[in-house]
Amino acid sequence: MILFEGRDVDEVHEVVSTHFAPHRLRVVDNLPLAGRFVAAHVGAVSVFELGYGAEVEVRPGELPDIYNVHLPLTGHGDLRVDQHQVGTDSSVVGPGQRLRMRWSGDSNTLILRFTRAAIDEALALRLGDSPAAPTRFEPEVGPAARSWLLAMRAFAEQAGSGLFARSPLAAAHFEQMLVHGLLDSQPHTLAEALSEPERPELPQVLRRAMAYCEEHAAEPVTPADMALAARVGVRSLQRAFRTHLDTTPLAYLYRVRLDRAHRDLLAIAEGRASGSVTDVALRWGFTHLGRFAAQYRQAYGQPPVHTLRQDRPRLRLVGGSAVS
Repeated sequence: MILFEGRDVDEVHEVVSTHFAPHRLRVVDNLPLAGRFVAAHVGAVSVFELGYGAEVEVRPGELPDIYNVHLPLTGHGDLRVDQHQVGTDSSVVGPGQRLRMRWSGDSNTLILRFTRAAIDEALALRLGDSPAAPTRFEPEVGPAARSWLLAMRAFAEQAGSGLFARSPLAAAHFEQMLVHGLLDSQPHTLAEALSEPERPELPQVLRRAMAYCEEHAAEPVTPADMALAARVGVRSLQRAFRTHLDTTPLAYLYRVRLDRAHRDLLAIAEGRASGSVTDVALRWGFTHLGRFAAQYRQAYGQPPVHTLRQDRPRLRLVGGSAVS
């Protein structure tokens, strides 16, 4: 279904705002548009193709309760999510994030739009309860999700063929495959909760508390907060952690934060983020740097500063410019 085709900037702006989010649209150099916006399938997972026919800059506000996966089919885009440059062609953005895009004049982008309800329902099915806050995906689509992108393309092709209009059941099954595939292949805030093999056998009370820790790891969290999320008293929660995981609620929370710190240090080492050991430690609530370093070394076999430096590219100056 063609939602827009033509040169009217105001019209394409209105139509795209309706299907995604209110935004500011600027045509670079005031060149004429040759825009085309097509919806191949609309559901819990929707398929769109969008091209403006001119170089444009798009600045949405805070995204509503949807997740968008962008896959350029032609041309290229420059994307920033929450002020950070996205270093891959494909990207995932979701509720609460701020996005800035610049698309080349020859770009035509495949966009999958997931409702937050579809993501939350899939997580509730596997974790025993819906997340209290929107799940955050890593914006850059990594190598582990490349095969998922092939499924995304196949979904778009089937949607364009008219199969889903003839078979809503096929569409629903394909949608679920994409939702769960995205959760399993792209890093996000609840990935650890989904990947733990023993978790399905754990009591639902414990799974709620663990999911709460993973969602709120960067916030001040107490055992009382965890117990409230798990819908039990503090003593019952402590007993559940001790019986099934041989640890305490706070020790589990600290391990989650340590894992997040490890992930951030690796991102800095690989050049995907910037910062220092101190920045990372404070971000995840470790105010005593010596204790943080000792706990990190015990968990990962090396001091945090070694992780930070191990993959950092070495730069040399050529003609006054830094190159790797």
